[in-house]
Amino acid sequence: MSRVYWDSMLFIYLFENNPRYADRASHIINRIKDRGDVLCTGTLTLTEVLTGMYRRGHEDDAARARQVFERIEVLPFTVPIADTCARIRARFGFSISDAIHLATAADARTDVFVTNDNALVGKSVPGVQFIVRIDTDLF
Repeated sequence: MSRVYWDSMLFIYLFENNPRYADRASHIINRIKDRGDVLCTGTLTLTEVLTGMYRRGHEDDAARARQVFERIEVLPFTVPIADTCARIRARFGFSISDAIHLATAADARTDVFVTNDNALVGKSVPGVQFIVRIDTDLF
């Protein structure tokens, strides 16, 4: 069993039925279920997902998204994670949101961090075994 952390964009691809990436994201979810892995993400993801829905006035979509997040492991942002976040930002110069995601994943001892952000892929962050793109052949 592996802990798989999803960056916000993967959820957005699913919720918005992105023509390029929704099928791939759906495939990864199915593989996670089949393998008995744990899908997790940070509370920041919920904020990022809901923001677009609220901007468009899609309250019903936001309610459905909140239900989805009740079925996965949503990791909190804590003071120790904030410290790790600052260290990641200092080392790599990542945006605050990317650093929060990586620090949250590191705190949870994540096996695989899945993103579509090339700037993150392949970086070495203690606590995260692999940072891979959505098109990885791991799933």
